[in-house]
Amino acid sequence: MSIPHRTIVYIDGYNFYYGRLKDTPYKWLDIVKLFEKCIVREQLPHTEIILIKFFTANIKAKFSSHGELGNQMQQRYHNALTTLYPDKIKIILGYHETNATHMPKWQDTEHVDKKDCHKVWRLIEKQTDVNIALHLYRDAQQGVADAQVICSSDSDLEPALRMIRDDGFPVEIGLVIPREEGSSRPPNKKLSDLASWTRSHINNDELAESQLPDTVPTKRKAIKKPDYW
Repeated sequence: MSIPHRTIVYIDGYNFYYGRLKDTPYKWLDIVKLFEKCIVREQLPHTEIILIKFFTANIKAKFSSHGELGNQMQQRYHNALTTLYPDKIKIILGYHETNATHMPKWQDTEHVDKKDCHKVWRLIEKQTDVNIALHLYRDAQQGVADAQVICSSDSDLEPALRMIRDDGFPVEIGLVIPREEGSSRPPNKKLSDLASWTRSHINNDELAESQLPDTVPTKRKAIKKPDYW
């Protein structure tokens, strides 16, 4: 295979946030800088990232610890990214589905007492996995990139990667696991086995060096980093 020179990055926003960003001071993240300068360039020195596809879902205010403010700050972040990189970042939205259900109470044993159930809210992110899988396969089929770099550890993406391999599309597949170096959580072997290479962590130093400016100018009101981020 020739040296990849056109690369598309696919970021599973939910997986990335809970795997690497939650409870850190690095949420105001410049994902273009992170992947261009710190991650992809290390693995594919001669490549050019032509597009980053960021798959996520809007926060539901009633389930956010910051309420409606949480949703507003998420929109602020998305606007900052697309303002700075209008031709390089595409945000692809799924949605959250909520319903009330009965679930057994957690116990510190392997035993599950189905008689001891409680009514709880269940919040499920919908369409993200299928959106990533479809974009991966369609982009490989259309030959729009020489390399596809996936930032996720979600096993639901395995069938899409396997189909890309089985159908013989000449694309290099890279896998970035959103976890801290030294984490006890192992990389996803099923995904790694289908990838050309796997990067098993993202360092704090790399996140710190890849922050957006505190203020992003626009033609109207400037976009400012949220105070609590």
